[in-house]
Amino acid sequence: MTEETVEAGGVTARYYETETERVLAFSGDGGTAAVAQNREGYAMLKVRPSADGDELERYYGFDMALDHAAELLGVDPTDLPVPEAAADMGM
Repeated sequence: MTEETVEAGGVTARYYETETERVLAFSGDGGTAAVAQNREGYAMLKVRPSADGDELERYYGFDMALDHAAELLGVDPTDLPVPEAAADMGM
């Protein structure tokens, strides 16, 4: 199982894989957010308020999903650290 954690600007990003999903979970002073994709990596990205929360929205592009996650955290999207293992998420 792949797992990687990075931190920048007060935001921690943890990438991990479950039996069914690839998950990029963010946490910081502004709260939490998560971006998830099916394990095969070809489906739309789901944005959630937390890794196990209910889906808020779906996106094709990783940039749009990161924008939404940053909004939930109250930070600029460019401030979100992205682990190398998660860099290829999205369609």
